Amino acid sequence: MAARKMKLGLFIRPCGHHIASWRHPQCQADAGVNFERFVEMARTAERGLFDMLFSADSATAWTGAESAIDRVHYVAWLEPYTLLSALSGYTKNIGLVCTATTSFEQPYFIARRFATLDLISGGRSGWNVVTSGNETEAQNFSKVPHLPKVERYKRGREFVDVVKALWDSWDEDAFIRNKETGIFFDRSKMHELNHHGAFYDVRGPLNVARSPQGQPVVVQAGASDDGRQLAAETAEVVFAAADTIENAREYYSDVKARTARYGRNPDHLKVLPGLSVIVAPTREEAKEKFERLQELLHPDLGLALLSQRLGFDLTGYPLDEPMPPLPENKVISSRSDMIKSWSKDGAPTLRELCKRFAAARGHFSIVGTPKDVVDQMEQWFTTGACDGYNLVPSYFPGGLDDFVAMVIPELQRRGLFRTAYEGPTLRDILELPKPVSRYARPELKRAANST
Repeated sequence: MAARKMKLGLFIRPCGHHIASWRHPQCQADAGVNFERFVEMARTAERGLFDMLFSADSATAWTGAESAIDRVHYVAWLEPYTLLSALSGYTKNIGLVCTATTSFEQPYFIARRFATLDLISGGRSGWNVVTSGNETEAQNFSKVPHLPKVERYKRGREFVDVVKALWDSWDEDAFIRNKETGIFFDRSKMHELNHHGAFYDVRGPLNVARSPQGQPVVVQAGASDDGRQLAAETAEVVFAAADTIENAREYYSDVKARTARYGRNPDHLKVLPGLSVIVAPTREEAKEKFERLQELLHPDLGLALLSQRLGFDLTGYPLDEPMPPLPENKVISSRSDMIKSWSKDGAPTLRELCKRFAAARGHFSIVGTPKDVVDQMEQWFTTGACDGYNLVPSYFPGGLDDFVAMVIPELQRRGLFRTAYEGPTLRDILELPKPVSRYARPELKRAANST
């Protein structure tokens, strides 16, 4: 058998993932509306043989850091579905994955858009499923209050079921297009869904032909119990967040076990934690790069974003003293426990906590030489912590350029990463099976489930 290889996504952001990246001398401050900069990112990632581009999304400009909102660089940028559709014409192999919410969309529209992107790109699309926990998003859509988390996930589960069912609306050979007989398609190979559930009634069929890869790839990101459950039931790639190998192993083991309990092959769910890398030929150079970025962080912005993550307003607290004790009922996100644990690690000051969060927002972070970086990536990959990574470069283009120039060759030298794409579709390069239609003959379903 071929040796297991890492999977790599590139989490695209206009200027980078460090909160102050737009101030870096190498960054183009208008990157959020500069299509050519995104083309450059996509082509660099494809040259580095990345599996996919991954674009998050939010239907609001409000980040939660309202007290310093004028300092945040990712409040307004190109809508990702349209962006990836355009990038499909500038790329050939790399996957194209973006977010669409189950809270403010309809299943038919989502199924149609991603099926279309799959046809346009030759089978390279993926849908990142989110239920939208940001209350300010709901304020842009209706007077109906945003559903509680448990209800959002219930609706999200049904939403995904409907979308995947709609993707099976047509058999692969349904369209005859015979000009002599005048028969355009075989009626017996068109399938009406007629779904009637707790949240949706959808007749179908979808008015887009079947995907070149069977169905677009389903991606999900969730650290909570509800998020893990949704990933185990529905996802094929999960974008995780872990700052230590112990946390990553716990998440990996738990999600893989849940996947198996649903009768799914755990290898058909790829777990990719976020990874921030600052790399240079020497450790001293790498540290200098990192410190230059850290110096660009304005204290007001760092404090505002840390407050938002913790659910507790830290404005006015001394920056050069340890973080004050926080009331338990103020904790509002899964990452808040991670941040609170940092304050116990050597009792850092509030300023240091702000800088640590600004650098990678709780993701695994490595600063060092190519060998340092790959040593740690390999340790996580080979000891049950991940199937690869979703790279979150601190700044563009330098952070991505450095990774492709220095880290990718070292990964390849050790046999940990591909030297050529495995096939034309996203499923090919992620080594995921092509889904068999729910309307297929029973023997085909049995054969697919046995692999």
